[in-house]
Amino acid sequence: MNEWAVEVAGVRTVEAQRLLREYYVDVADRYYQLHLGRPGTAEEIETGLAGAPSDDLAPPTGVFLLGRYDGEPAACAGLRLQPDRTAELARVYVNPARRGTGGGTALLSAIDRTARALGVKRILLDTRLDLTEARALYLRHGYLEVPPYKQGDYAEVFYAKSLA
Repeated sequence: MNEWAVEVAGVRTVEAQRLLREYYVDVADRYYQLHLGRPGTAEEIETGLAGAPSDDLAPPTGVFLLGRYDGEPAACAGLRLQPDRTAELARVYVNPARRGTGGGTALLSAIDRTARALGVKRILLDTRLDLTEARALYLRHGYLEVPPYKQGDYAEVFYAKSLA
């Protein structure tokens, strides 16, 4: 069958927490490999996870989407609701074994629909320069590079998309 389905889900569910851990390990290991020539240690991963909670990706401050590939949890993304009908896209992840199967497109399409339903008119996001696949995905889906809208340790490039 090989189909994607994306649904709003609780960010604290076992499936969501598993995907968020996979996301964090994936991006942290890439960072440590690039800058230190090694994967992150278990202690570094646990410290990072503790310092980057995703609890705000739940009502009333946000929403979390879970993507299933042939029924199995394999992707996620979240929106943090901001003032002025703006939201920030966060925690976009597709399991490496499912990359190239349309999961990123399915997630971003569902994010757009969900954001519109919440009255959001503009989506912002930040990412790292080395996450080239993610950056290409955002550009393919209508995001444009914009000046920095915040500061953060890993915020190196910024994008925005108008939903109006």
